Amino acid sequence: MGALSEPGRRIRVLLADDEAMIRAGVGAILAAGGDFEVVAEAADGREAVCLAQAHRPDVALLDIRMPRLDGLAAAEEITATVPGTAVAMLTTFSEDAYVARALGGGATGFLLKSGDPHELMAGVRAVAGGAAFLSPKVARHVIDGLGGGRLTREAAARQRVGALTPREREVLGLVGAGLSNPEIADRLHLVEGTVKAYVSAVLERLEVKNRVQAAIVAYEAGLLT
Repeated sequence: MGALSEPGRRIRVLLADDEAMIRAGVGAILAAGGDFEVVAEAADGREAVCLAQAHRPDVALLDIRMPRLDGLAAAEEITATVPGTAVAMLTTFSEDAYVARALGGGATGFLLKSGDPHELMAGVRAVAGGAAFLSPKVARHVIDGLGGGRLTREAAARQRVGALTPREREVLGLVGAGLSNPEIADRLHLVEGTVKAYVSAVLERLEVKNRVQAAIVAYEAGLLT
C-alpha cells in the first residue's frame, strides 16, 4: 500500500451494499473528497468478493447484511484472497459480535452509516494507508466487549506488551494512536520498510491478526493514556 503515497494517487474503492441509494450516497461523499475513485459496486457479498479479486482495489467498503454472502463472510474471503486490499465495514449495526467477527476476519476499519461524512473519508484514508480506524461510537464497545473483565484484560495486556522491546512498544503505541506506517516512520525517523518490519514483529509477538487488535492491546496496556 506504499503506492498510496505517490502524488496524485487516488484511493481505489469497492463499494458493496444491497441498497443502490446507499451506494450512491457513499459514492457521492467519496467523490467530494477528491482523492477517491470508486472502481466497482456490488449489491451482495458474493459479487463483492468477485469484484475485489478482479479489480484489486485499495479498500473494500462492505455492508454487513447483504444477500447471498454477508459482509462479514465477504470480508474474510477478500482478506484471504486479495491481500493487497484493506477491508472496512460500513454498517448501521455496531453490536459487539459483529465488530469482533469483522476484526477477527481481517477488517481494519469499522464505520457507521450514521457517522459524519468526514469520518467516512478519514476512515477510508486510514485503512488504505495501512492504519486502523474505528468509528468513535463503536470504539468503546470494542474495548469493553472483547471478553473478560477489564482489570483482567489490562493485566494480560501489560504482560504481553512487557515481552516487546522498547522500540516495539513505541511502535505499538503509535499503531494504537492510529498512525500509518509512513507517519510512524516520520515520527521515529525511520525508513518505512523498517517500520513495516517492526509492525509485523509486534503483531506476531502479540499473536494478533491486525492493527486494530494490536491497538486494543496498546489501549488496555496503558500505552495510549
